[in-house]
Amino acid sequence: MPDLHSLLADLAAEGDSLDALVAPLPAARWADPTPAEGWTIAHQIAHLAWTDGQAVDAATDADAFAHHLEQAVADPAGYVERGAREGAAADPADLLARWRDGRRRMVGALAAVPPGTRLPWFGPPMSVPSMATARLMETWAHGEDVADALGVRREPSARLRHVAHIGVRTRDFAFRNRGLEPPAEEFRVELTGPGGEKWTWGPDGAAQSVTGPALDFCHLVTQRRNRADLAVVATGADAGRWLDVAQAFAGPPGPGRAPAAG
Repeated sequence: MPDLHSLLADLAAEGDSLDALVAPLPAARWADPTPAEGWTIAHQIAHLAWTDGQAVDAATDADAFAHHLEQAVADPAGYVERGAREGAAADPADLLARWRDGRRRMVGALAAVPPGTRLPWFGPPMSVPSMATARLMETWAHGEDVADALGVRREPSARLRHVAHIGVRTRDFAFRNRGLEPPAEEFRVELTGPGGEKWTWGPDGAAQSVTGPALDFCHLVTQRRNRADLAVVATGADAGRWLDVAQAFAGPPGPGRAPAAG
């Protein structure tokens, strides 16, 4: 795990990378549909701005976050959708400014949290590094939706390691989230990073394993691509089942994406 300063720098850089995609867009393009059903580019950015704001409250105002949590428990799907819908209705320039300000405040708020503090969230409480990693993962995943909407491919960076890490760490959550008992044994995960480097988790020589390109694994655990379209290989029945249910994000199981046409 990198030190918090480096992790927050990577979180800021991930936001800047997506910012560079949307900042030059004319206002009309913010209404372009993305692969997430019913969500435009504006919805994607509004969701990130909204969730970053929730993270600021989790780090700075326990009472305010407790109120958010009550609303989320009462209407899990509707609460998230409402935040995206309301934000997407804003003028794109105002939405962009709000998102930028929220990113800046979030990084500052997380940096100021005393070491060892666990922050409340919509799942189990998280450490500050885990919160920063989760925000980076979500920023990257929604950035992929925006890139798909624009028909561009973003060059993967070493920041993918954070996304892969949370994908590995959420293995048991993904099983339990679907009412399944997680496997008792650890898996070996071996991924190839964008520069050809090897990233590994779990014991060497484990009976069950997952291997493949880090980019493909990250697309899988964020449910941005269908497993059938990815070069991620499972060895062992339980490892194979994991790849069918993998989910790096909080909330109910996602619908995933259909296989690519053709």
